[in-house]
Amino acid sequence: MIYDYTITTGTGEQLNLADYKGKVIMVVNTATGCGFTPQYAPIEQMYRDYHEQGLEILDIPCNQFGAQAPGTDEEIHEFCTVHFNTTFPQMKKADVNGENELPLYTYLKAQKGFEGFNEHPFKELLEKMFAQADPDCDKKPDIKWNFTKFIIDREGNVVARFEPTADMADVEACVKALL
Repeated sequence: MIYDYTITTGTGEQLNLADYKGKVIMVVNTATGCGFTPQYAPIEQMYRDYHEQGLEILDIPCNQFGAQAPGTDEEIHEFCTVHFNTTFPQMKKADVNGENELPLYTYLKAQKGFEGFNEHPFKELLEKMFAQADPDCDKKPDIKWNFTKFIIDREGNVVARFEPTADMADVEACVKALL
């Protein structure tokens, strides 16, 4: 269950996810230098619109995809607040795949695997890049790129996974339906 996990905030504090029981949670791996970085804006807008109704966002910067999240946790936080006025909690930069992945991500990927990219200007590029690196990558639950989002309902169930190519309106509709 998601409430069994603890993660580290960008300021080094331990955050027990059991503290979020009864909330709708979006967990998203982010990067400051990515083609999907502008998604910070609609994510922040959702946080402002729905936080009072029970939405929590866990932003986990990750540098595993094209080294697009360089810098310290402080530098990443400053970038996000200056460029996107983010107010949602930002976690410590972490891996989401591989031997050093956060245990939370091991759990999330086991609950909702990769189901393909949505129609998007980057879809073909991403599919080609991954197919060249690993012809079976589409069968593996690994996180494929920055801004993959997991949505958890108020009971702690992982109900949806949205790839970075997903329309943010679809992500918002899912969140609204759970609030």
